[in-house]
Amino acid sequence: MREIEQKRITVFVTVGTTLFDALVKAVDTEQVKHELLRRGYTHLLIQIGRGSYSYSYIPHKCEGEGGSLVVDYFTFSSSIAEHLRSASLVISHAGSGSIFETLRLGKPLIVVVNEDLMDNHQSELAEELAERKHLYCASPQLLHETITDMNLESLLPYPAGDAKPVITLINRFLGFPDD
Repeated sequence: MREIEQKRITVFVTVGTTLFDALVKAVDTEQVKHELLRRGYTHLLIQIGRGSYSYSYIPHKCEGEGGSLVVDYFTFSSSIAEHLRSASLVISHAGSGSIFETLRLGKPLIVVVNEDLMDNHQSELAEELAERKHLYCASPQLLHETITDMNLESLLPYPAGDAKPVITLINRFLGFPDD
């Protein structure tokens, strides 16, 4: 009898190029992994970045009622674009590039603010976008609660901006004629 292949439903966690062990530790708890499993996710891919978090280099499974969650880790990738495209949920640091790339792809997003950064302007962006219902915003300490309480259906798509005025301004500045 052929084994039925389980549909891959992935949570991708990115810390960007930063050191953000608090996010990695918050995601890599049994509590969070069991909540993701309860919600139907089958894979958890965690980017460690420059952090010193001690993790298993061998993918492992978190078992629970109704299935298992395969957990894997990596430090860096030449591009995270494919990871973002294949994800069903993204949990990210508060970098504007990661936030807007994820929103542009229409992926549900939980932004976790690095409270250890001084002059943390990134939290302002994340909080504003959360207030507008484009994403969820959490601290590492409240990540489990955010995942437990989230309703992804309530998130609103982020409207794509019109870049033509900016392009026109740059072209004029560089001396190119208007099209």
